[in-house]
Amino acid sequence: MQDIRQTFLNMKEKVETHVLDKYLLKNIDVPIIDEDKLLILVSIMSYLELPCRKLETFTLSTMLIQTALDTHEHISRTSENEKSRQLTVLAGDYYSGLYYKFLADAEEILMIKTLSTGVKEVNEHKISVYHKEADSVEKVIHNLKLLESVLLERFANYFQVDLWNEQVANLLLFKRLLQEKKRYIQRESSMVFDAIMNVPKFNNYRHSAESLKEKQTQLIKVTDQYLDRLKQIIENGINKIPFLNELLEHRIGFLLEQHQPYVKTFVEEGERHAAIEGSAGSSCI
Repeated sequence: MQDIRQTFLNMKEKVETHVLDKYLLKNIDVPIIDEDKLLILVSIMSYLELPCRKLETFTLSTMLIQTALDTHEHISRTSENEKSRQLTVLAGDYYSGLYYKFLADAEEILMIKTLSTGVKEVNEHKISVYHKEADSVEKVIHNLKLLESVLLERFANYFQVDLWNEQVANLLLFKRLLQEKKRYIQRESSMVFDAIMNVPKFNNYRHSAESLKEKQTQLIKVTDQYLDRLKQIIENGINKIPFLNELLEHRIGFLLEQHQPYVKTFVEEGERHAAIEGSAGSSCI
């Protein structure tokens, strides 16, 4: 476990060296480095016993293109000023350029093609979610699952270790649904919940206050059902991951523990907000 932990920490530091540019950080939010995807990448390559130089090149380039995708997605979730938006776009483009440079310098042309294919697929599924093209909750979840996992899936297929794909795809979907549910409950922007709200099942609700609350409660309930199902699938299939190590196993266990059915709490939270707003509205100034 100590070896994999040290490798993970070393690679995290190298990724941060390239991502956390001092000038950019003065004008944009700190880019999010997905540590779970980094740990999965390191675990795959440790399992394959790749030479240190190749491990570093492949991990760094893949995490840079993943961070580029995440950075561009962040633009759509936040209302930033124009300069900040432009710099965020440029930051994502900068990370993409670095990913290409590292692989080109190492003459890993096939890996460039592999990851480029993955990026294209991620963007296709992301567009489908953003543009609310799905006509069912299942399709929204399907697109979300693929946009979260397809880049790593292409990476794993390149090394012919695709036995991991379905299990880790479920794990990444589980994590993303937890994040989106948290955003929604905290009344932040959630592209996934917006897309689900747009499917006919939820669009049929009338636009009264009572119907909106019922719609919100039903949305959380549906999300919890998916989370319950995914949690069970992950727990049953965790030992099928060929590169499972103690650090990754601990992280999976931690993620699974984060899920608690939230419908009752969500309703209570809404009532609490309403009471606070009502109190604020009736106070004297």
